[in-house]
Amino acid sequence: MVENYMEDVKSSKKYAESGVNLEAGYESVRRIKSHVERTRVKGVMDSIGAFGGMFDLSALGYKEPVLISGTDGVGTKLMLAFQMEKHDTIGQDVVAMCVNDVLVQGAMPIFFLDYVAVGKNFPEQIEQIVKGVSDGCVLSECGLIGGETAEMPDMYKIGDYDLAGFCVGVVEKSKLITGKKVKSGNKIIGIPSSGVHSNGFSLVRKIIMKDNQFDLNGYRDLFDGKSLGEALLTPTRIYVKTIKALLSKFEINGMCHVTGGGFYENIPRVLPEGLRAKIDTKVIDTPKIFKFLEEKGELEKEELYNVFNMGIGFILIVEENKSEEIVLELEKLGEKPVVLGDIIEGEKGVELEW
Repeated sequence: MVENYMEDVKSSKKYAESGVNLEAGYESVRRIKSHVERTRVKGVMDSIGAFGGMFDLSALGYKEPVLISGTDGVGTKLMLAFQMEKHDTIGQDVVAMCVNDVLVQGAMPIFFLDYVAVGKNFPEQIEQIVKGVSDGCVLSECGLIGGETAEMPDMYKIGDYDLAGFCVGVVEKSKLITGKKVKSGNKIIGIPSSGVHSNGFSLVRKIIMKDNQFDLNGYRDLFDGKSLGEALLTPTRIYVKTIKALLSKFEINGMCHVTGGGFYENIPRVLPEGLRAKIDTKVIDTPKIFKFLEEKGELEKEELYNVFNMGIGFILIVEENKSEEIVLELEKLGEKPVVLGDIIEGEKGVELEW
């Protein structure tokens, strides 16, 4: 257990002189333990403090389990967290970026590991980061079974850090969703995002910091009481519970997580050759933050949809005769789905109508 492990560790004076504080590392572990405990799910085995995280797959009762893995980071959204000195939501972003990806193939996330690299270990900051990771794991119904905090002076500035994660999901082989069943005539249904999520922040920062130097604590009148910085730091939505409930009742031909590359890059990833997605963008209730970026950055529609999710974070491709039922079910689950368009024959790609 963590407590026994902590009793045996020793501090290093010379190591501290080099910029690495072992005591701070031990304090960080003590602080995050309660957050990790919140993520315990069926199959998780006690492994905090061990060299590897453990998960008992047999506890889940799959007949032909297929494991699907995903890894990702938060990108330069972190730089806004540094500036706002707000670190308690960025962890949800890293979980979302990973679990939403494995979800696309029908896999339910079962465990997650995180990696935090810091210039200097501030236990309070580490606790806030891992709190966000744990929040994300709770929303994803997966266990946080391990991770690493690396103190790397000279590599990172004091107060700065990088954050990455890795998750594994499982699905019955017979229920794997590959997109091969997608066909002409299928309907495309979009599920709303919570905002910018965690993609396109190099462009975001160029618009708000480099080109214009907007006040991150201002513009509350534009974003329903949130500041510009708070609106941008809104954590990425996690779609696990919604999709899990939907898959228990309906067959879905294809799914898409709208991440980096927006509509143009992500949707074709789940389309067979000879099919394209025809989407009417006018039906999307675009969040105010995108309209702000469009205006202040003088961005064309094509560029917006090539970089951002524009208000749609997850996409379903379904049989036409099931689309109305699926929309109604999504509404019962608290979602605000929108029928975006159709799958049509043609060169593989995306056709957007303004």
